[in-house]
Amino acid sequence: MTLRLATEVVTLETRHPFVIARGGGSSHRVVDVRLIDGDGVEGWGEAAPSAYYGETPESVLAALATLVPHLPADPFRLEAAEADFRQQAPRSAAARGALSAALHDLVGKRLGRPLWQVWGLDPARAPRSSFTIGLGTASELREKVREAGAYPILKVKLGTERDEEILETIREVSDKPLRVDANGGWTRERALAMLPVLRSYGVEFLEQPVAPDDLDGLALLRRQDVLPIVVDESCLVAADIPRIAKAGAADGINIKLAKCGSLREALAMIATARAHGLLVMAGCMIESSLGITAAAHLAPLLDAADLDGAALTMNDPFVGATITAGEIRLPDSPGLGVRRR
Repeated sequence: MTLRLATEVVTLETRHPFVIARGGGSSHRVVDVRLIDGDGVEGWGEAAPSAYYGETPESVLAALATLVPHLPADPFRLEAAEADFRQQAPRSAAARGALSAALHDLVGKRLGRPLWQVWGLDPARAPRSSFTIGLGTASELREKVREAGAYPILKVKLGTERDEEILETIREVSDKPLRVDANGGWTRERALAMLPVLRSYGVEFLEQPVAPDDLDGLALLRRQDVLPIVVDESCLVAADIPRIAKAGAADGINIKLAKCGSLREALAMIATARAHGLLVMAGCMIESSLGITAAAHLAPLLDAADLDGAALTMNDPFVGATITAGEIRLPDSPGLGVRRR
């Protein structure tokens, strides 16, 4: 069976500029892919390249072109296909993640079953998703919190000189549980000073407070026993987890398909994290419902989720997994269960 690849670059626009400690903006380009088999069945996936990891839509397209000769003759050979993709395009996790999602979508459609069912999961076990409040002015923060009214948990981006002001502004308009992500924007000293502040504002856990390679700093913060520490940029793939656990650097990990490169790698990360006693969450980039739904099929295996990337956009071209009042609802249709809007 010969698979054909079709690609399209799509520009997603967010309701507000999405800004974190490293910067941001309102326009986010993703690459949508379609794998078409000989019977005309299509598997869909999406690449959300991040400049932080050295990827752009152009580099994704180049990687996909490199991978076309390595598309599997049998889409059911998922493990072998993803190993081949990793060998041929080791630096393009976003491209590999899109092909992984497309292959899993195709397999589910060929079987006539949604992916979560193929994996033997129970959608009712999915945790509630948080809604991310990016950096902004006080008035912008209040507006974002109001727009997140249906979400029971807020994830607040910090890593600035005005972090306490941001928390105070949010607490003026919401008493919801908070999770904080500094995106590696703090020094050790700043992070230590912020720990009791975060606790006083009702923060549940702290994500990536210091630079990704500062495992000693992360371990120092964790030893304070003030808040659980979750790593994101410090943990790309399953092989990173034993090193993090040995250093005592984290209580949990954040998985993203755009950085780990495949659904099967994400499953390996979950199993490895569990073996080391770590909590597991999944996050996202700014993505359409196509990208978000692929990650959402992992939700029944998670402790926490931050899968609001599509909800932050104004022009999502797809319908897939939905998040209602924070509840993640997975599609019942075959494969990923995504359709065009």
